[in-house]
Amino acid sequence: MMDSYSVEEKQYLVEISNQLSEIANDLNILTRLAWPESVKEEFFNSGCQRLPLVEYEAYSSDEKLRALEECRNLLNGSRFDPWIIDNIESVENSVRMLACLGTESFSYYSRKVYGYPMQKLRDEKSTSFALASQMLQLIQPMEGLFLGEPPPACVLASTVAEKMQEAVKKFGDKAPEIVIVDSLSANALAGSERVRIRRNACFTDNDVLQLVEHEINIHVATLLNGKHPDNLGILGSVLPRTTKTQEGLAVFAEFITGNMDIDRFARLAHRVIAIQMALDDATFIDVYRYFLEHTDNPEQSFENARRVFRGGVVSGGAPFTKDIVYLDGLLRVHNFLRAAVMNKKSQFIPLLFSGRMCLDDIVVVNKLKQIGLCAEPMYLPDWAGDLRFLLSYLSYSSFLNSVDMTNVNEHYGALLSELV
Repeated sequence: MMDSYSVEEKQYLVEISNQLSEIANDLNILTRLAWPESVKEEFFNSGCQRLPLVEYEAYSSDEKLRALEECRNLLNGSRFDPWIIDNIESVENSVRMLACLGTESFSYYSRKVYGYPMQKLRDEKSTSFALASQMLQLIQPMEGLFLGEPPPACVLASTVAEKMQEAVKKFGDKAPEIVIVDSLSANALAGSERVRIRRNACFTDNDVLQLVEHEINIHVATLLNGKHPDNLGILGSVLPRTTKTQEGLAVFAEFITGNMDIDRFARLAHRVIAIQMALDDATFIDVYRYFLEHTDNPEQSFENARRVFRGGVVSGGAPFTKDIVYLDGLLRVHNFLRAAVMNKKSQFIPLLFSGRMCLDDIVVVNKLKQIGLCAEPMYLPDWAGDLRFLLSYLSYSSFLNSVDMTNVNEHYGALLSELV
């Protein structure tokens, strides 16, 4: 039976959601963490021997914290209040994090917002650090193998922009502008109005396909779905607590569309290891050398190290921990989707694309849909719009997980050992 909700409760939800969304949409966390190009130039000019000198624009948190307190004062005991409170706390920690740019306290709040490598995951046993280490151990035998990829090449930002411009056509008049910028804290950042690409970034052929699936078909699509006029404002906002699910969906999209590769998995895993190194007092130079050892690519190694230290302390001990969310999020999303199939709830999978949300919010979002505060998602990636392949894949994945492969692996391991 559907719960009944009064007109007053709906109006309350709209009001508090709009206020919280206005605060969250003004955070622009990754934009505020960007390093100017001169930092990289100076680092390489020093022979990679001097720590980068980075200055951040001061961020005043007072006004935002007062606005968040006003949101708290609106709480009236609604059945949705626990969800609202979770979002308020996430935004508050993000505001405090930005107020501490370049200090050790920045990393403290980063850990509260995104987590940290040694934090226990949903199973209360494993950690992101353990997942990353296991992933690197699994793919190590494949390093150096010829996998049929084309020779290394640098795909320019202008080419990526052309591919993305083609991809956003499906959004019609809601399509975001594709722009190339000089300074960015990542190779690409997607919003509902603009997708920015860093001018001097060097992309591989697979990077281009991954970015289309990751940035356009997930990040842009869910934001535009969330901004439907019938939706609560929260669903169309970049709330920090939704990052893990968003990035998990985006990496899963790369995988399910056949655009994931071993190098990409390795980069995600190495970033987790590097964050733990920085928490253990490794400096920017130490982490740069760690990446260089595994990539033999100075440019890529600098960019990977920059991701770890942006906003934090380059001398070690206080990194930005966001990059742990990719592997953790991927595992959560995959397990959720598999559980949806096993529990005969696959009809609710499209809810994940109704806007920006956490996996644990899906019950709340379903209730919002029932009372007219969450519309059907307009834009779904092909693999989620037509569930036939996804359900068959997830069913097979569940089947494999139930089979003891010990003897099978021993048999084929012995057989393969005879191949020379």
